[in-house]
Amino acid sequence: MSTTAANPTASHPGSLTSIHDISLDGITRLLALTNRLVAEPHRERVKHLDGRKVALLFYESSTRTRTSFELAAKSLGAMTTLVSDKSSSIEKGESLHDTGVTLRALGAECIILRSNYSGAPEVLARSTGLPVLNAGDGMHEHPSQALLDLRTMLVRLGLSQQLTPTTMAGKTVVITGDIRHSRVARSNAILLPKLGARVIFCGPPELCPKEALDLSHGVEIERDFEKALQQADVAMMLRIQRERLAGLDIDSAEYIAGYQLNEQRLRAHAPKALVMHPGPMVRGLEIDSAAADGPQSAIEEQVAHGLAVRMALLHRALLGETNA
Repeated sequence: MSTTAANPTASHPGSLTSIHDISLDGITRLLALTNRLVAEPHRERVKHLDGRKVALLFYESSTRTRTSFELAAKSLGAMTTLVSDKSSSIEKGESLHDTGVTLRALGAECIILRSNYSGAPEVLARSTGLPVLNAGDGMHEHPSQALLDLRTMLVRLGLSQQLTPTTMAGKTVVITGDIRHSRVARSNAILLPKLGARVIFCGPPELCPKEALDLSHGVEIERDFEKALQQADVAMMLRIQRERLAGLDIDSAEYIAGYQLNEQRLRAHAPKALVMHPGPMVRGLEIDSAAADGPQSAIEEQVAHGLAVRMALLHRALLGETNA
């Protein structure tokens, strides 16, 4: 047993529980590793994690994140097992700590966790001593999404992947929608200003409260969506999370009228902006099909970048950053 696993108070250096866990230099190395892994022939790539065991522990439903992490692990040769709250002892009330140490005892060497509780990945990392990758925790963070979003922007905007505090200077990213509940917005708001990007949050006060300004230095709020779009190099739309809107007075028709990204708005106010969405999309609500599927959209590319970045994160977790 490794010394890290034996010490339940120590977090593994390969963990990624928050975007704060990785420096700009670290992200530069991660992106370089991503590029190397993507370029490798499959027969070589599968040797990296041949025989290693990865557990996917999901307390919330997921399609893109869960599947991309699973395929990323298998692309490197790892064995995976999925544990969900609907088909395990979690349903019987087992604690996160007990589930984690059980997975460790069964041979899991890395755990990918999605939880509805903010801070759960850090708790699991301390409990098990294993590398833990945060696949979304409550309304806190989604660090791997921010990293894949960054790679998408760098590629589509033609920017260097040798990151510095000015890599995205002069670029404005407008994030529109349910900022209040969005872990994607939080992780991007922490990361992008470190690269010099200007981040504008947009949405009605119920979904984009003024407290959102506290997420990161350099974040602004603009209520007028069309005015925000006029400044956008990137227009990132967020899903309206109906399951999190209990008690909020949100009228769908009013939201569509004020904040939907549609072909007409895009053509009139942001004809060159890159269109992004972390998914799943609610077509006809926060975005229409013409905008989602048009030439400015990078939404499908985000999914592909997600698989690539998550391969690198798993490699970093189990082997380190440079052993590729």
